[in-house]
Amino acid sequence: MSRQELLSPEGLRIDGRRANELRRISCRASVLNSADGSAYYEQGNTKVLVAVYGPREPRAKTQFNYDQAIVNVEFNVAPFSTSERRKRSKGDKRLLEISSFVKQTFEGAIQRNVYPRSQIDIYIHLLQHDGGTLETCINAATLALVDAGVSMSDYVCACTAGFIDDTPVLDLNGVEESSIETPDLTVAILPRTGNIALLQMESKLHSTKLQDVMDLALEGCKHIHKKLDDAVLAAANDLAAKLGH
Repeated sequence: MSRQELLSPEGLRIDGRRANELRRISCRASVLNSADGSAYYEQGNTKVLVAVYGPREPRAKTQFNYDQAIVNVEFNVAPFSTSERRKRSKGDKRLLEISSFVKQTFEGAIQRNVYPRSQIDIYIHLLQHDGGTLETCINAATLALVDAGVSMSDYVCACTAGFIDDTPVLDLNGVEESSIETPDLTVAILPRTGNIALLQMESKLHSTKLQDVMDLALEGCKHIHKKLDDAVLAAANDLAAKLGH
């Protein structure tokens, strides 16, 4: 698919968005009663469910840290998440890669020294895929960790951006992401300080274009922060209403 097909002469993308527009975001916390924290998160047609357990005693006595909590991340893809229905093994390279990125991101954001000799387990289930898997997993995990009451230095908010023609585009969908001609960058930040928690690129991007793509992704992260904050407030209000009755 050529870049001309991904961006019309009027500046519209294949899903009708303009270059600087996010896909529709819908998210809510406390969706699973069995978990310590949970979240459901949609960004466009990409849908993720996250469950958090812990901080809790490590299952393996030899696998704990005396000074801080260890963070475990498990990422699974539902067989029906894409048009190509197939079950992925736990050793699948892409699954392990995303798990590793999420783990590294939250090891820096969670105040692990507050929970010595314990572990925090994050289970991520991709229910539907249409681009931006890593950003969606990070945003959903942030919401679930806040719901679990896990102490963090800040939210972690992630967004992708890329380049079509000479135009930076925000929040790539599945078709844009799968095009070999569209480089894409995933950025995760701590909104209060602006510190970067993750910077990951899937393909080559000329250095002269990097700053424009970065700036657009950072702007997207700020909008996502507002969405996550609203979801946390809504969950708190729901809890207060239940306790009031």
